[in-house]
Amino acid sequence: MIRALSFMASIGCLLFLVSCQHEELTSQDKELHQLIPNTERYILPDEKNLSEIPQSPSNPLTPEKVALGKLLFFEPVFANESKRQDQRFTFTCASCHVPESGFRPGRMQGIADGGVGFGVKGESRLKYPLYHNDSIDAQGARPLAVLNTAYVENTMWNGSFGSDHHNVGTEALWGVFDPGTAINSLNLGALEGQNIEGLKTHRMNYTKEIIENAGYKEMFDAAFPDMSEEERYSRKGASFAITAYLRQVITNQAPFQKWLKGDKYGMTEQQKKGAVLFFSKAGCNTCHFERNLGSMKFEALGVDDLYEHGGIKTGPADRRNMGRGGFTGRAEDMFKFRTPQLYNLGDSGPYFHGGSMETLEDVVNYFNKGVKQNQRVPDSQLSSFIRPLGLTDEEVADLTEFVKNGLRDPNLIRYKPESVLSGLCFPNNDPASKIDMGCN
Repeated sequence: MIRALSFMASIGCLLFLVSCQHEELTSQDKELHQLIPNTERYILPDEKNLSEIPQSPSNPLTPEKVALGKLLFFEPVFANESKRQDQRFTFTCASCHVPESGFRPGRMQGIADGGVGFGVKGESRLKYPLYHNDSIDAQGARPLAVLNTAYVENTMWNGSFGSDHHNVGTEALWGVFDPGTAINSLNLGALEGQNIEGLKTHRMNYTKEIIENAGYKEMFDAAFPDMSEEERYSRKGASFAITAYLRQVITNQAPFQKWLKGDKYGMTEQQKKGAVLFFSKAGCNTCHFERNLGSMKFEALGVDDLYEHGGIKTGPADRRNMGRGGFTGRAEDMFKFRTPQLYNLGDSGPYFHGGSMETLEDVVNYFNKGVKQNQRVPDSQLSSFIRPLGLTDEEVADLTEFVKNGLRDPNLIRYKPESVLSGLCFPNNDPASKIDMGCN
């Protein structure tokens, strides 16, 4: 009995010590709290709490829409307008936004129609040899991750989609340089409008017959009971569902998120050091200051364009090289690109709109050196942030660790369905991808 009591007392003391240690703040914790006195501003909501997620009044979030969108994002059966018949039903939205690659392509450039192969996480997707370069469906800039997009007011690198926020006053430009932006006149949310146009651009179509034959009619009806059938069974209905799904793809399980919520062991000490640098000496939060660690600031960083690093279906005259200026046509906007969110960037490189940096360490070193890479970008346009930061090698390593792993949600697979109603292989359904994925 005495031994038992002694053992229980020892356990009690141990638990007390652990509790005390858990409450004790390290110097890194204390400094971070001084730099971020209001941790709430950076906490991302639970993806199941739809009411807490920013959304468009034109498309309120519901579980039915999210469930439908989750399947449509990965469903090849709607890839029915490919350039070649043998490429029908072989690609999806997730061909270029692979969960295992941080919802970006696992390679430099995403290819939907006109691509074959997958590899392990999208890194082996190549151009189908029977397609000409100008026939494939590939982006002229490194695709952005579709993570935390609920916090993006105007989408794309140039912020061209969405009729409100930063696009107020640009009405005369809608459709001038990019016909797709004419959809802004419908006053939809930025994501909703972009996805309607995107489904057309990416050669996917939705009709009542196709939807019914694929087994999705009941899900469309449950998601949009008040929408007319003409709009419900169309790209608009599909876009609204996909957008609802994307708005709740949130990286709330990252170590930094755990730390923000009070778990002092959520980040390693090195990650905390990197976070301190992020919010102080490195000044990353000058641009990356919104809840998703992105912002609507447009900056010219002086990096190369995609065509210079192996990108196809693009070139020196591509308006996308101009960033915001490619949309507005204004001289002061040239070469300026929207500040992207930073979560799960470590899942796949390369980086920047032109894919000009292979690793996150390369990115940190680029900012640390503060010397532009692209000589076509005038110094007068260059962001004031492109200047030497004076970080030591150790500080570069610490900051890289914070961005690479401190901001990495390790469970993005929760946003991927186990199967789609068609029973087809996904995210790709071409023969080479099926072999890579072991999909029958």
